[in-house]
Amino acid sequence: MAEGSAGGGDTGATGPAPRDLSAEDLTARARIRDAALDLFAEHGVRGTTIRGVAAAAGVSPGLVQHHFGSKEGLRKACDEHAWDILRTNKFKALEGGMDDPQFMATAMATSLRMQRYMARALVDGSPGAAALFDEAVTMTEAILQEPWPGMNKPNTSDVHAYAATVVALVSGVMVLHEHLSRVLGANTLTVEGYPRMAKAMVEILADDLLTPELIEGTLAALRKAADRADTGGDGGA
Repeated sequence: MAEGSAGGGDTGATGPAPRDLSAEDLTARARIRDAALDLFAEHGVRGTTIRGVAAAAGVSPGLVQHHFGSKEGLRKACDEHAWDILRTNKFKALEGGMDDPQFMATAMATSLRMQRYMARALVDGSPGAAALFDEAVTMTEAILQEPWPGMNKPNTSDVHAYAATVVALVSGVMVLHEHLSRVLGANTLTVEGYPRMAKAMVEILADDLLTPELIEGTLAALRKAADRADTGGDGGA
């Protein structure tokens, strides 16, 4: 395969079982996948080559093609693995892991690499990234409709839009991590920088920033704008 220049060296379920790092992730296939995750995150799919992945994994380019067929096959495997890890950690957090320091440490160690990968995938754009975003919306909507312990149902008449916006907000934190990291003084997609940013997110979710009067007034104005759009109005007073 000719390549360019090498790129850089139902809600009641408990979710999939966590990866066994002592078994699968010591295989050549897993080493290749993990090398690709890091290179895709740093250089994007276009800037990464089969040869670059092979060098980073310590294998031959032929072995990469043997396991994944092509760079596109490798990207799909990375998409599936990243989503599996993020989804597993999400379910375990909802099962009670969020107040368990040991779980939080383990989740950060496994999830942050996947978030770096997802951030680049969302920026570059691809059918795979779109599918991952859509899956995240579907999962979030299901969780919101049947909240887990410690959660309340959202106060909304449009759960789908609510879920999609939540996913967009969380994705934005990943995509804009370089700016967040610069402002906060530490990489927010590392174990050093993530806790401060995550703490702020929890505080935002728990805070009441808007008065009831401002909320009602804003919602009323938005409802009028939506009605005007539905009836073909020009947006005038």
